[in-house]
Amino acid sequence: MGKAEQRRILVLNSGSSSLKFRLIEMPGEHSLCQGMAERLGTEKALLKMQGLEKTREERLVNTTHKGALERIAKLLEDPDFGGLGTATMLDAIGHRVVHGGERFNNTTVVDATVKNQIEELSHLAPLHNPPNLEGILLSESMFPGAVQVAVFDTAFHSTIPLKARKYAIPNSFFDDSGIQVYGFHGTSHKYVYSKVAPKLSKGSCVVSLHLGNGCSATAIRDGKSLDHSLGFTPSNGLIMGSRSGDIDHGIIFHLVQELGYSLEEVNRILTYESGMLGLTGYTDFRDIQQGAVQGDAVCALAMDMAAYRIKKYIGAYAAAMNGLDALIFTAGIGEHSGELRKMVCDGMEFLGIQMDHTRNESLPEGMQHIHAKNSRVQIWVVPTDEELEIARQAYLALSQTSD
Repeated sequence: MGKAEQRRILVLNSGSSSLKFRLIEMPGEHSLCQGMAERLGTEKALLKMQGLEKTREERLVNTTHKGALERIAKLLEDPDFGGLGTATMLDAIGHRVVHGGERFNNTTVVDATVKNQIEELSHLAPLHNPPNLEGILLSESMFPGAVQVAVFDTAFHSTIPLKARKYAIPNSFFDDSGIQVYGFHGTSHKYVYSKVAPKLSKGSCVVSLHLGNGCSATAIRDGKSLDHSLGFTPSNGLIMGSRSGDIDHGIIFHLVQELGYSLEEVNRILTYESGMLGLTGYTDFRDIQQGAVQGDAVCALAMDMAAYRIKKYIGAYAAAMNGLDALIFTAGIGEHSGELRKMVCDGMEFLGIQMDHTRNESLPEGMQHIHAKNSRVQIWVVPTDEELEIARQAYLALSQTSD
């Protein structure tokens, strides 16, 4: 396949409670249809689609990832939303896969071995790898003529140095079992950094904040990931929708030995019942912010906790990089919650972070800066586009397989 040859690529980006999708013609990066199924598994589940001229919105009450993908595939047959009347009209499907372990540091064409290895890694990313793999299996049956391509979140973080990658536990766990920091949201962090990089000088120090249902912070110097808040699994670091983030591991033993919980129950609590859900009863930050505005002290405290944890990581990474030139906010919360951005940036003047509050409160669409004129550190809000980054990598993989 020549690199200039037109190919249709469907991108699937499965989160813990969402499924983003986009149909893109490559290499021209022409979007034919895009949308998102969000709040999956709840009564508020909703599917939104946008074609070239028409939009569609429908409820998917209590629908799973599988049900959402089946509905999306059906709607993509509509000429207004891609017109995929036959499976042969789709050349490839690019899949975001959260955990690639030590095995996958690059984009990979999917075969039986790759699927088995993604499944083997599912216990390290239980909210993500299972729906990622389910998307691959369903796509194979729905579009048998399309090449399946896996793009791994962990790949961008392969540059994290050993001193930041290793845990202070016996070396055998690193050497024999691969227990280390892998990092996640790499596709998003890589993309948003690429958008800000032209505004910076070579060697600049950047903290990228991916704030959504899952949250992470990355220290990036000269385009390379040097440290990351998520680790062996996407569980630690910042406070997330249903995941606790950083926690004293001694609490786990206390829950088991003193309070009588099983290890399975503790895992469920920390992964599915903690974070914002455990603090407020909500996983969606929009609900939490609305509660805080209406005077709900529980929601207000949860926002304070989230902002405080983010501040700590910014300070730590500025110290680790010996500098800070730019701060990036991205993903659903980072892009849309001006209040959380304000809470994070206020009180950080000693690091050179000074926000233009007027710009922050009335932010236009698209990539925008929100730093004050005299701010030493640039502050950017960058809409992430993991789907485009995945399409680019999937197209490149198609090119390489035909060379």
